[in-house]
Amino acid sequence: MCQRNKFKIALCQTLVEDNKEANINRALKFIEEAADNGAKVISLGEMFNCPYRNDVFKEYAEEEDNSNTLEMLSSIAKKKGVYIIGGSIPEKEGKKYYNTSYIFDREGKIIAKHRKIHLFDIDIKGKVKMKESDTFDYGENITVFDTQYCKIGVAICYDIRFPEVFRIMVQKGVKLIIVPAAFNNVTGPAHWEILVRCRAVDNQVYFGAVSPARNENESYLAYGHSIISDPFGKILGELEEKESILYCDVDLDYVEKVRNELPILKHRRLDLSKI
Repeated sequence: MCQRNKFKIALCQTLVEDNKEANINRALKFIEEAADNGAKVISLGEMFNCPYRNDVFKEYAEEEDNSNTLEMLSSIAKKKGVYIIGGSIPEKEGKKYYNTSYIFDREGKIIAKHRKIHLFDIDIKGKVKMKESDTFDYGENITVFDTQYCKIGVAICYDIRFPEVFRIMVQKGVKLIIVPAAFNNVTGPAHWEILVRCRAVDNQVYFGAVSPARNENESYLAYGHSIISDPFGKILGELEEKESILYCDVDLDYVEKVRNELPILKHRRLDLSKI
């Protein structure tokens, strides 16, 4: 049993290959294991059912009302009685495509979805190049949802680099933030841990980032290293590049302790800022 002010989360770092059925089945097994080990909020990584490549996003894309991936997530959330943050998948709506995270409650119902609002269009010469906007449209909403434990915020990967997103989440009452993300082997070693710790410290929240495992057979190499920080900036756990599950206890009393002892959220000069 978990107390209302303390609960276990699980970040599932799964291997993704060019086989949707295999990816879905692997995610299912990881969710089942996490739930059986006591996790109440479980997250997958960005593009957990699809290789991170523009040339396959549309092929793998699913519509919300006709999705084997979402059916699986709904079914296992209800069966295990857990909240699931469905990493992200390519979503098709009409003629548009989005990089979308679906969130399910303990009854298997969709209670929120986040469409990636900042698309990853970068070119680090000779190292990594990606232009998500060649396929995806931009999401328009900052995503916060209620659970029986606390309000949780969800963003996707490149969104993490825009601090205003997370400050707005905290203004809406968030105490835990989860970011499914597929950082690469260039930006990952440079910025992954720094960004997670900064967002946690700035907003005095538990902050978890969930990556796919690294697949050496893919052209885009995910960094892996799923990670979580507490509200004081302490890293509570970090995986390596291979498949695994990262568990962490979220202590809401500790969030309040940090916020009371170092009251930066109360000391904001809102008269000088529109955020």
